[in-house]
Amino acid sequence: MSLINKIDHAKVLDLTEQIPLDDDQVNSRTLVQRDDLSMTLFSVATDQEIGGHSAQGDAMVNILSGEAEITIEGTIYHLTAGQSIVIPKDARHALYAVQGFQMLLVVVKPD
Repeated sequence: MSLINKIDHAKVLDLTEQIPLDDDQVNSRTLVQRDDLSMTLFSVATDQEIGGHSAQGDAMVNILSGEAEITIEGTIYHLTAGQSIVIPKDARHALYAVQGFQMLLVVVKPD
């Protein structure tokens, strides 16, 4: 039984090729969805945003391409390809695409 069952196994992958970066859109592709863990690819077009919200677990944002402005509890962080940030459980946050970006989001929830 595969636990990561929505993406190829034993194959070298470029995650940026797994989620399109379309004009004027936010796209997502779920790789794993469990009660305690989720892994999702997102793409956010330039000048688009994922509005303010919170998560029921710690959320690790891994920027794969482009440039994002991530606001956590009122503090703004600028991230580019290859950079990551952990958003604490229940912290209000939002994401804005300074330049269209792709990311891998991993959320770890309490048991």
